[in-house]
Parts: sequence; C-alpha cells; structure tokens
Amino acid sequence: MKILLPYDGSRHARRAVAFIAARSPLAGRDPTIWLLNVQPPLLTEIPLASTRKRVGELYARRADGVLRPARTILRRAGLEVHGTHLVGVPGLRIARVARNKAVDLIVMGSHGRTAAAGMLLGSVASTVLAHCDNPVLLLREGEVRQAESLRVGVAVDGGSYGEAAVRWALAHRDLFGPQAQFELLHAVRDLPIQARTLLANLADMSFTPEKVRALRRQAFERAVKSSLRLFGAAGVPVQPIDLVGEAGEELAAYARRNLDVLVMGSHGQGLFKAAVLGSVATRVAARCATPLVLIRQA
Repeated sequence: MKILLPYDGSRHARRAVAFIAARSPLAGRDPTIWLLNVQPPLLTEIPLASTRKRVGELYARRADGVLRPARTILRRAGLEVHGTHLVGVPGLRIARVARNKAVDLIVMGSHGRTAAAGMLLGSVASTVLAHCDNPVLLLREGEVRQAESLRVGVAVDGGSYGEAAVRWALAHRDLFGPQAQFELLHAVRDLPIQARTLLANLADMSFTPEKVRALRRQAFERAVKSSLRLFGAAGVPVQPIDLVGEAGEELAAYARRNLDVLVMGSHGQGLFKAAVLGSVATRVAARCATPLVLIRQA
C-alpha cells in the first residue's frame, strides 16, 4: 500500500502521522510511506544561480527540520518512510505527487467546523480533493484510535460510488487491522420514489405500517445486495445497517457513535468547493469528527 502523508508540523498533520503510526498491522505488509513537506516560495524570481542554490539549501534545511519528528515516529512504528519536499501551492503540489506516484491513500489532518463551502475542509484539503481522484483519509479533531483492529463503516446506496468504496475497503483492509469489523451503512429519508409511485398505482391506497416497512426493507436489500456479494466473495464478514433519515445527518451521527472509520464514495473533481463532493459527502464531512475516507470517482 502506498500512502502519502503531507506534513507541515501542524497539529492536524501530527494527527495524521499518529493515525498511521498506530496502524501496526501495516508494518508487516511493507507499505510505502511518503512524507511530503510543501513550502511556499520565498521569492517569485531568483535570477542568480548562486542565490538559487542558497535558497534551495534553505528549503531543504527547513523541510528536514519539519519532517524529522514525523519520520522518527513512523520508523519507530516499524514503517519504511521516504521524505521529500517541494515548493509551491500546497494543495496543488500534494495532488500532483499523489497522481504521479499513484498512491493508494492520501492521509491528511483537516478541520471541519461548518457546512459552508469555503470553511468545510480547509483550503489545502479542498484543493487536494478538487485536483486529484486518489482516495483521501481526512482526520479531524479528537484522539487517534490506537486499537489494532478498527470498526469500519462503508456507506452504500446501490450505486457505483458505494461499490467503489466497498472495493477499496476490501482491497486495503490491512489498514484497518486483522480483526476489523465491517458494516454496510444505507440511509434514506423516505420511501424511494419508485416505491411511492408503485403504491400510487395500486387500487389499495392505504399506507399501512406493514407496507411501509416491507417497502423500506426491499429498498434496503436492493441497495446492499451487490456490496454484500463483494464482501462474500472476499470472505469478509459484514453487518448491514439500515438507517432512517436524511443520509448525511444519519451517516455522520452513526459514525460518531459507533465507528472508528467511515468510508464512502463521492464524485470527482469540481471547479467550486461546493461541487467537489456530492451533497451527502459534504454533509457528512461537515458534521462528522470520525476519520473519513473519500473514494473519488470522475
């Protein structure tokens, strides 16, 4: 597994390093960990070669000072670490490195205190999400889970985004530990419109509680069917969970109460921050302090 850890020494970045260092099962799988420090340019133009050399040495010294503590923590955890630094706009540089190295996961600390588009994830995380399709794990405020095996929820709705999240979680389940517990989460506010249309065409127009429950159950079973098949083919036990209510709110609330990690799919790049994530992923990201893995699709 190839993991990219952008690191600037901030508390958010330290949280990301602590999370990976706590994933002891990874050490036995020889993952590749890339620590990346991105620094803003000191000068827009450096005409003299001698000056460029001195400035380059200054960048390197700064990067080494920033990365050294993180490198030490990860190596003590038994992980092989490569460190590098670049100069430029952090989000754009991180996205480019992730694409070029085809990393399996970008791990970033980020705030998430409001649903407003400009304040949702912080500028660096928003830029990364807008410019690459690599999976991203966002870590918020709070303690890093130290358990060897984690409780993982994968949000599905019967569509391709949910299946992409399931496939990624299964392919990289070593990240979650040898005894990880998986749950398939499906949330819906109301009866699917297809079910309501069907009822409207029936002679009997009464919406009895039994009918509502039966229709909800059918919709739930359809939504999780293909994902259950994927877990079964991988030989990994999974517990389907049916949540009732607005999807973003319910997924975030359930994750806060019950999960160590939430994995969900989302559409790909957008020109505006509000368009970078789908509406459900946006609400989850704004409301949930649980570590969130976003699996991107173009």
